[in-house]
Amino acid sequence: MSDLTDLSDRARSVFAQLVEEYVALGQPVGSKTLAQLPGGLGLSAASIRAVLAELEGAGLLASPHTSAGRVPTDTGLRLFVDGMIEWSAPDRAERAAIEAQLASGNGNADGTGSADAIERLTGALAGLASCAALVMVPKGETVLREVAFTPLGPTRALAVLIGADGTIENRILEHEAGLNPASLAEAAAYMNARLAGRSLADAARQLTAEIESGRAALDAAAGDVIARGLAVWSRDERDRAVLIVRGQAHLIDDAAAADLERVRQLLDDIDQKEELLGVLDRARQARAMKIFIGSENQLYSLSGSSVIASPYETNDGRVLGVVGVIGPTRLNYARIIPMVDYTAKTLARLMT
Repeated sequence: MSDLTDLSDRARSVFAQLVEEYVALGQPVGSKTLAQLPGGLGLSAASIRAVLAELEGAGLLASPHTSAGRVPTDTGLRLFVDGMIEWSAPDRAERAAIEAQLASGNGNADGTGSADAIERLTGALAGLASCAALVMVPKGETVLREVAFTPLGPTRALAVLIGADGTIENRILEHEAGLNPASLAEAAAYMNARLAGRSLADAARQLTAEIESGRAALDAAAGDVIARGLAVWSRDERDRAVLIVRGQAHLIDDAAAADLERVRQLLDDIDQKEELLGVLDRARQARAMKIFIGSENQLYSLSGSSVIASPYETNDGRVLGVVGVIGPTRLNYARIIPMVDYTAKTLARLMT
């Protein structure tokens, strides 16, 4: 199920209340608990049980074998996050706690500002969200000055990138279908004429836009060479990024005590820097808040965890990095998503 219109008003009310209780308690929620809530749902425990069975049949709830209660599935949480949350800005105390970190120093527009201030902001977010907080700080985007492709054989070529700062990077491109010299020359000519002076991310966006609009005037092989070159350089640039993680201890709370294996798996996942940077990079590329719930991201399918990530930008829209949190899927999404967004805006002010 992917549409709230498939649920009756009664089912939506019961589902929303169960998710809110699950987020608050971190435990399966039963019909008796829902029937006894202050304000109530106006339903008997028997009626609620029938609705819960309906929601379970729709794939929105699951019944842990050790409990008579139910928990939302990843699909259910996605439906809740996308269509049922009522957003609210961080309260005054939360905003003050985040803003206070700006006093530790000002940053620079190239994303290499006060490391101390960034770490303090990360720690503040971790404490407020009761999660591990993450910040990806690129070491500076490469700006293209000149590129060249040299054939090394039927399926291999040497790709040389010269950055605006004079740095030179060499990479090997491989293509099982073949890399002919004419396409390599066309690709280099196009990049030097059309993409010089742009960052790798901007170059990739322009290439896509020009190909889709028919303005690129490239044959398919040359376009593929350019896309592969930009991809390998961009991946290397991402992997050079600095990843700051704070607040892992917040992941070991009372609710986690009953599932220490999941927590251990999550802590192991966080140690996988390259994979975690890849998740955050998806928010950077989207230039928008991204929310990954449980099995939606293969990296966290075993640990049953969610990532909320938001890019932070300069005033002219250049993405500097990404800030986010990682924690169990029972996150208080309504509270934490706006908090991550506010932290991203605060980081943008710090770095510009």
